[in-house]
Amino acid sequence: MVNDPLIADRATRLSAEDLAALRENLTEQRLFRQEQLRQLADAAPSRTDDVRRHDAASQIEVHVKLAAAARMVLADVEAALRRMAEGSYGTCRLCRGPVARERLTIVPQARYCARCQQVREAGR
Repeated sequence: MVNDPLIADRATRLSAEDLAALRENLTEQRLFRQEQLRQLADAAPSRTDDVRRHDAASQIEVHVKLAAAARMVLADVEAALRRMAEGSYGTCRLCRGPVARERLTIVPQARYCARCQQVREAGR
């Protein structure tokens, strides 16, 4: 816990440069996930291939799981970009406190501060 309010403020407050860098990171992530989903859709094995039905079934399962994970991350990234546009980016969705700058640098799509994220994960 930081006792100096000036240091604590710098650790949580996002500068215009921070926001620009985080927006660029999120935009790159969005493009990557969109391309990943296109590639997965193009590479999806045929469900009608009788000769390789078993192999195709496992490939389909892998593709479905990869696509679901990519869609989930894409949704998180797009939600973060919306929060930026609305001016609520960097505010915890639970406690309404600030999300630490360091956390956003590591996980730019973070919706929760570290404390609330731990509480959410413990409740699963």
